[in-house]
Amino acid sequence: MFDPSFTVVGAIVGFAVGATGVGGGSLMTPALILLYGVAPTMAVGTDLLYASVTKGVAATLLGRRSALNWHIVGWLAAGSVPATLLTVWITHFMIPPAALGQLIKAVLAVAIVLTAAFMLVQEPVMRRLRRHPSGGELSPVTRRILTIVAGVTVGALVSISSVGAGVIGMVVLMLLYPREPTVHLIGSDLVHAVLVTALAGFGHVASGTVDYWMLLALLAGSLPGVWLGTHVAAHLRDRTLKRTIATILLVVGMTTLAHATTH
Repeated sequence: MFDPSFTVVGAIVGFAVGATGVGGGSLMTPALILLYGVAPTMAVGTDLLYASVTKGVAATLLGRRSALNWHIVGWLAAGSVPATLLTVWITHFMIPPAALGQLIKAVLAVAIVLTAAFMLVQEPVMRRLRRHPSGGELSPVTRRILTIVAGVTVGALVSISSVGAGVIGMVVLMLLYPREPTVHLIGSDLVHAVLVTALAGFGHVASGTVDYWMLLALLAGSLPGVWLGTHVAAHLRDRTLKRTIATILLVVGMTTLAHATTH
């Protein structure tokens, strides 16, 4: 059944994604688990498809589809695509459902806290790297290998928790490609996030862990929320907004961790 309350949640998270690029998984998945009692596997599967559509719309509205480095996207995908497919297969066919639910909540909590921490250090790290670009000392081969490793890590993390393709991936790219224009890194990270969330989401479709009525209700709120967020973002103080969301994520992450250890 179509639940309008999911539409409200979708609009709030969609606004956050449109304004900051963050929230598709780190806000939505814990909301589904903690507020609605949705099973962790169903929450992750539904949210992955939700996030792929929401981030795809955000990428289009922000006009970043052409402002990216396809080589970076390709090397990330070389690691994330096989890691995503393998992780989805292992989690659905090798791990008992009860244990999988606990694993998802634990990994989700850690991923959310990491996302919050990375949001807080993202700007200082960027400023430091622009002054002292240590990543520029890496050889091309080493940089590609590390990019593939980053893709593997992000792919596995996203497949289990639906979190990690945004801020975490962005900070890693800043460390590996300090001389690359920031707009190219943002665009590359966003396009890769759409790819990984969509791929992992369709893996959950094959496993039957997607609630389509819930997905429809979430998207009904998310799409206008993203549109509003992208248009309002230019008039908001970016640093204040990100710090506010990072603080919320820290609280959500700790709450999710407590839920994982007591349920």
